[in-house]
Amino acid sequence: LPLPLPVIMVLFFTSTAVSPSVVIYMGKDKVENEDLIKYAYPNDIWFHVDKLSSAHVYIRLPEDGSITWEAIPQNLLIDCAQLVKANSIEGKSAVGAETISERCDPGNKKDNLTIIYTPADNLKKTGDMAVGQVSFHNDKRVKRIHVAKRENPIVNRLTKTKVERVVDHEQDRIDRLKRENSERRLAANDKKKADLELARAREAEKAARSYDSLFNADDEYEYQSTRGKSVKEIEEDFM
Repeated sequence: LPLPLPVIMVLFFTSTAVSPSVVIYMGKDKVENEDLIKYAYPNDIWFHVDKLSSAHVYIRLPEDGSITWEAIPQNLLIDCAQLVKANSIEGKSAVGAETISERCDPGNKKDNLTIIYTPADNLKKTGDMAVGQVSFHNDKRVKRIHVAKRENPIVNRLTKTKVERVVDHEQDRIDRLKRENSERRLAANDKKKADLELARAREAEKAARSYDSLFNADDEYEYQSTRGKSVKEIEEDFM
């Protein structure tokens, strides 16, 4: 019998720092980090405490591109940075804790932390790395935000939105790719339809110009043929 797939628990939070709201997520424990790294969306942004153990926290930016990773609103950055700080660990491990408060060890109490963040597709994972350990394809695509201290109102607001869910990452990936392919086909069909309508409009405009030119030529001929003639001569032309 095939081995059962591991149960992957993911914690989802909702940030209302921007409108519409944005999803922030993280693994329940560090064992989920590998799957989060592997299956992150192209529009996911990864956050982590610099030079300390912490949860891998992700922002899922809107798919419409209304927020780019280079210009994430400051309030949204602060929300995510506070969530990372609340789950930072220094010294002993808090793996297996069930809630944010249980996972908060000395790293959570440590002030003046630097949080690093980068697009998920910039994460580099090699076979010799430990669980949860990553490097970057391009260090220039890594940004930093300073967190002076824990802001309990922010952490509490985010904690109230927490939803714990079992995620089948492979099925989620398949569904996402199907959805993206469908959206691309629809966009391609819409473009084809728009191009066809534009071509028809141009043909109609071209035909109208040719028709007008024909009548203008006839008018010019009639004008030239009557120049210098008396009224009587013109009348005789019609007889």
